[in-house]
Amino acid sequence: MFSKILIANRGEIACRVAATARKLGIGTVAVYSEADAQAKHVSACDESVLLGPAAAKESYLRGDKIIAAALAHGAQAIHPGYGFLSENAQFAQDCADAGLIFIGPPAASIRAMGSKSAAKALMETAAVPLVPGYHGERQDSDFLRGEADRIGYPVLLKASAGGGGKGMRIVERSADFDAALASCKREAISSFGEDKVLVEKYLTRPRHIEIQVFADSLGNCVYLFERDCSVQRRHQKVLEEAPAPGLSEQRRAEMGQAAVAAARAVGYVGAGTVEFIADYSTSANGGAFYFMEMNTRLQVEHPVTEMITGLDLVEWQLRVAAGEALPLRQDQLHIHGHALEARIYAENPDKGFLPSIGRLQHLRTPPAVEFALGLQDGTPAAVRIDSGVREGDAISPFYDPMIAKLIVWGVDREAALRNMAQALAQYQVVGLATNIGFLQRLIADQAFAGADLDTGLIERRRESLFPPAAAVPLDALALATAALLMSEQAQQQSSDPWSISSGWRMNASLLRGLQFEDEAQPYALTLEYASAGQHWRLHSAEQIAELSLPSMQDGWLQLALDGRRVQGNVVRSGEIFHVFCGGLHRQLSYLDPLSHAGDSEAEGGRLTAPMPGKIVAVLVQKGAVVEKGAPLLIMEAMKMEHTIAAPAGGTVEDVLYLVGDQVSEGAQLLEFKAA
Repeated sequence: MFSKILIANRGEIACRVAATARKLGIGTVAVYSEADAQAKHVSACDESVLLGPAAAKESYLRGDKIIAAALAHGAQAIHPGYGFLSENAQFAQDCADAGLIFIGPPAASIRAMGSKSAAKALMETAAVPLVPGYHGERQDSDFLRGEADRIGYPVLLKASAGGGGKGMRIVERSADFDAALASCKREAISSFGEDKVLVEKYLTRPRHIEIQVFADSLGNCVYLFERDCSVQRRHQKVLEEAPAPGLSEQRRAEMGQAAVAAARAVGYVGAGTVEFIADYSTSANGGAFYFMEMNTRLQVEHPVTEMITGLDLVEWQLRVAAGEALPLRQDQLHIHGHALEARIYAENPDKGFLPSIGRLQHLRTPPAVEFALGLQDGTPAAVRIDSGVREGDAISPFYDPMIAKLIVWGVDREAALRNMAQALAQYQVVGLATNIGFLQRLIADQAFAGADLDTGLIERRRESLFPPAAAVPLDALALATAALLMSEQAQQQSSDPWSISSGWRMNASLLRGLQFEDEAQPYALTLEYASAGQHWRLHSAEQIAELSLPSMQDGWLQLALDGRRVQGNVVRSGEIFHVFCGGLHRQLSYLDPLSHAGDSEAEGGRLTAPMPGKIVAVLVQKGAVVEKGAPLLIMEAMKMEHTIAAPAGGTVEDVLYLVGDQVSEGAQLLEFKAA
């Protein structure tokens, strides 16, 4: 076994690898960029090395610097995690040439599976079923459009060297093909350095089922069952679970054997995932299944496999890389219970899942054991959190905006869903937008709860998953009011009885107007001081409630509202009150009547950048007359393309940036005059 390894990654996966290394008594070396100098993964390792500036291409993608750091610090092997250089065949070869063990498959295996086109040709010879499509070398747009016409719409364009949902476009009709191809190629060049694409038939009710495989250098290869990753947005996974609901033992064995055949076809060693797409459009029990791709690394969603098997897959990686045999045979592997993983992202689902940038001002998580495996002395760990950030850390525009992976276990799927609902209700984040509320709606949705799964579930259930904003309940308003009162009392310095915040008056009670608002509506309240700082009457538009005895216990704000006990947590950031109550997060703005700030001005014709990024396409010229919704320009941010569209019909009065320009968040991109 190794005595020291270098972890060539960041965030939660670097912390995850470091934890297993520590358990095995292996020393660890972290690498970091200037943006990550204080990051959690740096402190999780024994030693650390600065690679360079924040941009990945100048730090985490600098294989030469990483290899030099490993040699300088006496590491015998490099664990690449996932993303960055994990599927870079040249980096794997460079490690070998430098005398370092690459904790992953041989470079030849990565090359074989690195090109989706070449991989599909290889799988065809290994008798692994393939989706109908074109995977060849010709790339001129007329030819590719002709192939799409031949296959029949809808088709899926995929970057041949792609992954993680990047460089993928669904095309519904021939007329849209050229624009989709151009966008796909731009994103492929930006993310992977090459723009070769393949064209495949797009299945209308597919499920995305992947098989975890493991092989050693002694010729042994097993599959560790499947994960259902069907719930996706923009081809990126949102929820994963294991085992796949409704999958028969016969189909599980068929897919597992096909995955092992795929791994053997490329001489695979280590952890890998063979991804299949299963056609559920003709049969509720699943029709044909087809090979999509093989990920030659550990997957983001590997914890659900660990939770149902009780195995540490990173430990298996280290043992296999050190030349040991696989710890178990196929007949020794068994499924225990059910596991779900939710990816908690800094993003705004209501704004097209736009990534959010900012600092984690407040972070409270459900009780969990980090890196705990599914079976601890026979007792499952119900909740596990894999995270690479702490309270106070920033989510920057340079890397993936994941905050954490929340993994839960249950004796069956229903129990796992209950555990997930409870854990999400306890997760609190202030400082940036998150997808927690969306995840809560998703797991409660009738289709997901009933295992009616396919990759189009989110779009299919859009009406229920993106409901109109609901009014804030009185409980949350009362908590915000109580927090305001307690804050005022704590800050009260004056002994003037006429201004003291208890509301005392000589011959009458004080009536005080309060105004909160959220994105949906304003909330006008009247607070009647019934006694000195202990009891109030809260008047809302719908009712009058008795409010009394706010207090803090174990970090929770408690009060009595019409005799009911109400408990929640209120985090104040300036005039914004974040209220966590009943498992929901409500954000309320307090409109201080003493403030002279007026209403914010509407942006009108200004079209601004939603985050820092780069202009990759300008689709209009100065003076262009456009209709509402017309695409005006495209910017790239956080490795995704974002189209800036016309807010109304009108005229483009000026285009303020050119292709290739870097823009900051909030920068005005165009001058636009509505008709």
